[in-house]
Amino acid sequence: MDHKKLITWQVAMELVRQVYLTTSKFPKHEMYGITSQMRRAVVSIPSNIAEGCARKGNKEIQQYVHIALGSLAELETLVLLSYDLGFIPEFNQWASKITRLRRLLLGLRNFIKTNSKSLE
Repeated sequence: MDHKKLITWQVAMELVRQVYLTTSKFPKHEMYGITSQMRRAVVSIPSNIAEGCARKGNKEIQQYVHIALGSLAELETLVLLSYDLGFIPEFNQWASKITRLRRLLLGLRNFIKTNSKSLE
């Protein structure tokens, strides 16, 4: 399975770009705090999709999708915290992007479960 062809991976990559652009405007004193943590969490999402797709078994792909879901939940928490601290002006825009990616990841997980025989 070529991860670069997956809409899930493409949407995750777009979210990475958005986080990097947004966090570049965060206060400098947050460079090693929230900024760094948000960047690590968001980069983990497409990275785990790619790594899972490179693995041999479908159970491994599912495991990496679960890890990506965990990183997305971490990112959501950090976005909410950044909003509460006034670093980002709008939460709903971020929430809709996170929700969309969560749905795509869950859909990918379900596709892998349902089609496990044909993917091997």
